[in-house]
Amino acid sequence: MDAIVFGATGFIGRSLVAELLARGQRVAAAVRNDTLTPWLASQDVDTRGLEIVTADITRPLADLPDVRDVYNAAARFAFGLGEREARAVNVTGALHVLEWAATLPRLRRLVHITGYRVSAADGRHDAALGAYETSKIEADRAVRARAEALSVPLTVANPSTVIGPGQYIGLATMVEDLWNGRLPFVPGASDTFLPITTVDHLARFLAEIPASPVGEHYWVLDDDTPLLPELIGTMAAHMGVRAPRLTVPAGLLRRLPRRLTGADPETLSFLSNDRYPTASARAFAARVGLEAPPATDALRAWADDLVAARFGSASPWRSPYGFHTVAGGQTWVTGDRRDPSHVLLHGLPMNADLWAPLADHLPGPVLAPDLPGLGRSAPSGRPLDAWLAELMGPVRTRPVLVAHSLACGPALRFAADHPDRVGELVLVSPAFLQAPASRPARSVLAAPVLRRMPAPRLAALLGVPEGPEVRSAAADLGRPGVARRVAASLRGAVAERREVRALLERVDVPVRIVVGSEDPLVEAVDLPVARIAGAGHYPQLTHPAELARHLAAAGAPAGA
Repeated sequence: MDAIVFGATGFIGRSLVAELLARGQRVAAAVRNDTLTPWLASQDVDTRGLEIVTADITRPLADLPDVRDVYNAAARFAFGLGEREARAVNVTGALHVLEWAATLPRLRRLVHITGYRVSAADGRHDAALGAYETSKIEADRAVRARAEALSVPLTVANPSTVIGPGQYIGLATMVEDLWNGRLPFVPGASDTFLPITTVDHLARFLAEIPASPVGEHYWVLDDDTPLLPELIGTMAAHMGVRAPRLTVPAGLLRRLPRRLTGADPETLSFLSNDRYPTASARAFAARVGLEAPPATDALRAWADDLVAARFGSASPWRSPYGFHTVAGGQTWVTGDRRDPSHVLLHGLPMNADLWAPLADHLPGPVLAPDLPGLGRSAPSGRPLDAWLAELMGPVRTRPVLVAHSLACGPALRFAADHPDRVGELVLVSPAFLQAPASRPARSVLAAPVLRRMPAPRLAALLGVPEGPEVRSAAADLGRPGVARRVAASLRGAVAERREVRALLERVDVPVRIVVGSEDPLVEAVDLPVARIAGAGHYPQLTHPAELARHLAAAGAPAGA
């Protein structure tokens, strides 16, 4: 084998394995449990050069492949660890890898991957450090000393906070609090420097190390990372949420009760204005032709990944995805903004994830936004019709415009005003033609009730299974302002029923209506109406295949 990667199932290790395989190397992945192979398959990585080997670095290593390059990306990364648990992997395990590497006849390089703060400790020991960071500092010194004693060709890589798809710890928890309105202040000072690097850049950097001369160690981080308050502000602006203005020094946070601050004491040592010796890493990257993406672009892309994956609790249902500025606000958009076959507008109290089961049955790409102020989208500050017109601006096709429930109003107005932009209009459960919500139902849909409604109760209220789409909607309803805007949208739509009904008489594009048999129309219309047996108000969740067949009957969208 060309290389072996210890810690191959971790966030860094799996990306490194993927990079080495992409370069045509034969790679042994040392794991205790093989969760790596399914992940590589999900990333469309060719695994013909991969060998999975079982290894536990907390014990002396034996019976492993003869390799040329050894990467140790294994670590026990968590706060609140006991000293024994932390040392078993981070110190003892690291030394086991080194001592095994020293026996390899073809060894070219041992690359030991550790944190960016540990090698900068310079003999200092802070009694406030937790078991994790203390063990990493100890391991750094022990590995360097032991490698020198055994004449092992060692390179230490010190990456900073590593971001990218799948990273849900560390800085990600602060971003999650920001997203959910639970970050009242920025921890640290105005000059706190929490540097980042992307996992893709780090994997490429690590893959180049074994062929380089021995003698250099590398701090892999972006010196241009914004200072922490600006970093938080950048991500807040991109996600369309409010950034905290107050900073609270780490020293004060240490003295305050954790129940008040929400800050883990072990994370406070990272709140520093220290800078790091990155000259050798920058020179190396330039020499091998590597260039990291701009830090602000990387942070925005990571924010999209975090929100799409609900900070690790869900899986995105379609890509591409992310925030886009539409009508002055940050709109969450899933799918193809230029060439969609279908544009899907959700109703209340849902978001664009409502369409996930249906989208799997539709041919061609879809475009599914969260309406402004709802779901993951920020309010736009402009009328909904202006927002929809701007959203549709980049679209080059004449798609089938599919609207659900209360979204049927803006969809009708767009089709009436822009008949040349829409191939056909499909209204699913159009609320303006159905019985208005009863007074008890409206009370349940009030903002205070919605804001605290758990997913099982929301599913029962809507009469649908408690799937990921309902859990996604429930998560958004708990964010600041969303439930209030849902309730306001409901009141506004009820008030405009007659106006929207009149639009049906003058719209010039073909219109079809689809309803569930359990949620019929109460007003007669001179239009094709399809009924799905057994469905209620949300047929895209309960009967997606049947709804897709009715959409197919609407005909293929017109060409661009």
